[in-house]
Amino acid sequence: MIRLPGLIDIHVHLREPGEEYKEDFSTGTSAALKGGFTAVLAMPNTNPPILDAETLRIANDLAHAKAHCDYGIYLGGGEHNAVDAASAAGQAAGLKLYLNATYGPLLLEQLSSWMAHFEQWPQSRPIVAHAEDKTLAAYLMLSHLYRRPVHVCHVARKHEITLIREAKSRGLPVTCEVTPHHLFLTEADGKALPRGRERVSPALGTEEDLKALWDNLDVIDCIASDHAPHTLAEKDSQEPPPGFPGLESTLPLLLDAVQDGRLTMDDIIEKLVLNPRRLFSFPEQEETWVEVDETHRYELKGSEMFTKAKWTPFEGRTVRGLVRRVVLRGETVYQDGKVTIQGGFGRNIRDLY
Repeated sequence: MIRLPGLIDIHVHLREPGEEYKEDFSTGTSAALKGGFTAVLAMPNTNPPILDAETLRIANDLAHAKAHCDYGIYLGGGEHNAVDAASAAGQAAGLKLYLNATYGPLLLEQLSSWMAHFEQWPQSRPIVAHAEDKTLAAYLMLSHLYRRPVHVCHVARKHEITLIREAKSRGLPVTCEVTPHHLFLTEADGKALPRGRERVSPALGTEEDLKALWDNLDVIDCIASDHAPHTLAEKDSQEPPPGFPGLESTLPLLLDAVQDGRLTMDDIIEKLVLNPRRLFSFPEQEETWVEVDETHRYELKGSEMFTKAKWTPFEGRTVRGLVRRVVLRGETVYQDGKVTIQGGFGRNIRDLY
């Protein structure tokens, strides 16, 4: 048995408000505990999207009543809400900009809107973005022009991680994250899945892309699940939405990589604890840890997961490393496959610390 600090997932979709049939704060944070995460940061592409103080309050009230682990909530950058979003920044995890098309209504098409958010959003809160390919280059240029840190979500391509490495070498204050599915799956693996279930944004890359991510782990600041649950009926439909569930598979996949010599335990702690704390200005969660049986072997099965999605692109994959117990703020909140506290125990990290 090994003990880890409570992990932080800086990129999850909990689908509440508006699409609770996919996931909600109760099921999503239960899945987080099962996966070893004691804090998650929820994305704003909900229904309605989280764009101002009122919609942030609605989401926070739901989380306050239901969450089993601690949480933060992003505000979304819309075409016309730069002032309203900035005025509510104190209670937000950060600002999320959707600069490439993905699931939800928050695509920012006007460069003037990007600039407005860079001008209005306070320096004390991070800006994170879905930015691929040429859009990534434009996003980094704004970081340079406005002299402010930016974070890049779910980097997936060789040319993107190469560009980020070059930007860092020139002193740009850019950080980035990678997902387990981009570290462990390629487009060839996606073709082996039932049609529709391979859809994710950004799309799975080539073997060359995957290798580039592993070769540039020193450039990657965080590993985040991008937990994006949809029902199997939706994934198997004629118009499947993009996204994979990931809260319950992230840690075992990474522990498997430790066993194989591709990662170290220090890498996991750096990219899922220390760097998330640093980037989002979170102090250490006191009396919080995760106990893991690092040698336990088992198969990943969607039917056994706490997420409402009940599926995984890693179905049947044998992994090593099972979360046995989670202690949050001195309280045992998960033990041997069961959440042991009521919803509402989790707190907004901005309120706690």
